[in-house]
Amino acid sequence: MSVSSITIPCLQLPRRFPSQKPPARRRSKVGSVSLPKIYAVDQSSSPSVQTPQRTTKLPLRKIPGDYGPPVLGALKDRQDYFYNQGREEYLKSRMQRYESTVYRTNMPPGPFISPDPRVVVLLDGKSFPVLFDNSKVEKKDLFTGTYMPSTELTGGYRVLSYIDPSEPSHQKLKQLLFFLLKYRRDKILPEFHSVFSELFDTLEKDLAATGRAKYNDPGEQAAFNFLTRSLYGVNPANTKLGQDAPKLIGKWVLFQLGPVLNLGLPKCAEELLLRTIRLPPALVKADYQRLYDFFYQSSAAVFEEAEKLGISKEEACHNLLFATCFNSFGGMKIFFPNMLKWLGRAGATLHGRLAEEIRTAVKSHGGEITMAAMEQMPLMKSVVYESFRIEPPVPVQYGRAKHDLVIESHDAAFEIKEGEMICGYQPFATRDPKIFDRADEFVPDRFIGDGEKLLQHVLWSNGPETQSPSLKDKQCVGKDFIVFISRLLVVELFLRYDTFDVEAAVSSLGAAVTVTSLKKASF
Repeated sequence: MSVSSITIPCLQLPRRFPSQKPPARRRSKVGSVSLPKIYAVDQSSSPSVQTPQRTTKLPLRKIPGDYGPPVLGALKDRQDYFYNQGREEYLKSRMQRYESTVYRTNMPPGPFISPDPRVVVLLDGKSFPVLFDNSKVEKKDLFTGTYMPSTELTGGYRVLSYIDPSEPSHQKLKQLLFFLLKYRRDKILPEFHSVFSELFDTLEKDLAATGRAKYNDPGEQAAFNFLTRSLYGVNPANTKLGQDAPKLIGKWVLFQLGPVLNLGLPKCAEELLLRTIRLPPALVKADYQRLYDFFYQSSAAVFEEAEKLGISKEEACHNLLFATCFNSFGGMKIFFPNMLKWLGRAGATLHGRLAEEIRTAVKSHGGEITMAAMEQMPLMKSVVYESFRIEPPVPVQYGRAKHDLVIESHDAAFEIKEGEMICGYQPFATRDPKIFDRADEFVPDRFIGDGEKLLQHVLWSNGPETQSPSLKDKQCVGKDFIVFISRLLVVELFLRYDTFDVEAAVSSLGAAVTVTSLKKASF
């Protein structure tokens, strides 16, 4: 089998970056970029998603729930969220208590890191999309929820994920990341094949040696190698960074997400170390500097584009680092093991159907993996979408009401006041039984044929799957890129193997996957 080098769009030095807060910049005009359809950018000025107006048929109901006494209520809820119940039971039990998918509660981390933990929770597929409507909600500094990590962790800059579409820098920075996705797009497919073939070789050797092969560590190294080799044309193994990136990124991410993670430590230790005070950014400054130096030295062409957009090299580099290491690498770190977990559990019958479909399509295109060949794999595409539906990689989204508004669940309408924080828990919205049959089951062919109509309810990218990201919204810049490489993983897997078995355990971010068998392709 050979891999064609086709045209596909793609994601996303001063020796020390500035520690002081950067000066304000004048607004610059954003130029247009022409992208192929799969990565087309909607540059219209209207919001990408319009929330339906309230229908008069639904009764107006007061939002149930409460926050408890100041400080103590939030502390009690935090204990339930992390230790007494766990996240899903915490949300589900209150939904059942109030008989409503919309209610008031506290979300972590709470005191003393979060200034205000009070939110209105949305747990159904009808109310959730209000979080995508820029005319109704603001996303400024809400990427991680009710608190924002120190900008010392991103070189003193607020990076794109924390910037609302109404802010002047949003369009410039998002345009730059679209350029990154487009710039070396024809390297994506061959680099993926090369890097993940190396990963499969490693798994086979480990399996032969011990009878078990842990996926996560070599999978994370492969993810970072793929991103840097395809998007930046640099193999980190040939630089001072070496093979250290996944470890450095993991520490850096912990300092940002620690307050909302459960690491499995003793409760007193987690409460003291992660949720009482912020971890000092100085402890990871040297690690971050190594990542920054790598990206600064690897991004010359992207810096040229940044200059045209009026973005300094330093600000561009911090955003490239965040987009690649937090957004893209983080997405692959979480989603790839999760998808392998669901595929492994689905069993040999599904594996046989996928192998037949994928190999037939590739054979009909001269033995090459091409975009045209992948379009002839409806089951493969459906399996990827179903993986995003049943376990989205970013489960929680936040927004703040710009003005008084009315939202609707399936059963009632609710009034939300200006300034109130809204929190949507996506796994409940995308497993809404009033939208999906067998909502809690992994149904591989769910999105084939008429099932494609349900793609509007797949929301993992901070927007519906049927929408493309725009310069004026907060939908993931790399939405189509992540879908594409997720499809590539399934294609490469079943070109090489007839079936496989895995064991999966829970980790702080995604699943910990161990491969227990790999059956080589027999036809």
